[in-house]
Amino acid sequence: MNGRWLARRIGMAFVVIYTTITLTFFLIRLMPGSPIDRMRAELYQRYGATMSEAEINRQVRLYLNVKPDEPLHVQYFDYVIKTFQGDLGYSYIQGVEVSVLLADVLPWTVFLLSVAITFQYVIGILLGAMMAYTEGSRFDLSASALSTFVVSVPFYVFAFILVFFFVFQWGIFPQGGKFAAGLNPGSLAWYRSVLYHATLPVVSLVATGFGGIALSMRANSIQTLGSDYIRGARLRGLSDHRISYRYVARNAILPLYTGLLIQIGFLFGGSVILEQIFSYRGVGYLMLDSALRRDYPVMMGAFLVITIAVVVGVFVADLTYGRLDPRIETGGEGR
Repeated sequence: MNGRWLARRIGMAFVVIYTTITLTFFLIRLMPGSPIDRMRAELYQRYGATMSEAEINRQVRLYLNVKPDEPLHVQYFDYVIKTFQGDLGYSYIQGVEVSVLLADVLPWTVFLLSVAITFQYVIGILLGAMMAYTEGSRFDLSASALSTFVVSVPFYVFAFILVFFFVFQWGIFPQGGKFAAGLNPGSLAWYRSVLYHATLPVVSLVATGFGGIALSMRANSIQTLGSDYIRGARLRGLSDHRISYRYVARNAILPLYTGLLIQIGFLFGGSVILEQIFSYRGVGYLMLDSALRRDYPVMMGAFLVITIAVVVGVFVADLTYGRLDPRIETGGEGR
């Protein structure tokens, strides 16, 4: 990794975040029933002549983080600067800073997706490796068929099935929430409750996500097993365990690391649906709920956070890829 490549990657991440901030700024004005006009109309309706034009503009500026009485370019630069400072405005509905609301829900989404991705890759890699080593067997055919089937089922379909049976029919899991009420945060019972409430969302993601990873791992392993250096290792008398771990597994897993970059973005975007199905109050739940209630500052803040989370995840994975595979020259730059 060299400084030029690192600077270029940081610059690309900055451009993506800056573009997202710009989009959210213009969304305020281009969305049907502009949030600015809507808020001004509500204030006129609520306070009538008792509220001055200057006070209405101050309220709009406070909640939407824009200056309606200023020229557009002034509003834009002011919005960008405040956003980079972490000032995302105030919620219409709750009257709380958007950054405070997001800080409260973001860890839960990160927790949910981190656990799901970990299980997806552990199960997928192990299953794919077993399928490759038993290529052509009954187990390989059955596991391949199962993986192909589950990867073709959208996670939200499986989520609805889980909710129907495990929540409404059998009453095994709670209908929603992140933990049971009345528990002390940090206690053992609280941790158990957190895992209990996260079980169904995690299962729905893992059950429909491990199949694609298993099939990729199988294909990579079979290709690696047919390589000349694997034959050479066998001719040298190396043990099967050493060949499997040091040569096959490590080289077959590396291409999956690229898929992880796409998976991060997909799951963060999918959290909007997933958290709504399970009434799990994370960033996705907050974003959809704010959209339905026309709470635009919260909606735009959640959109921005999801984008930044994806950019940061991809950036970190990009930085570490070269360390996992020394053959990779970061950005094609010579070292």
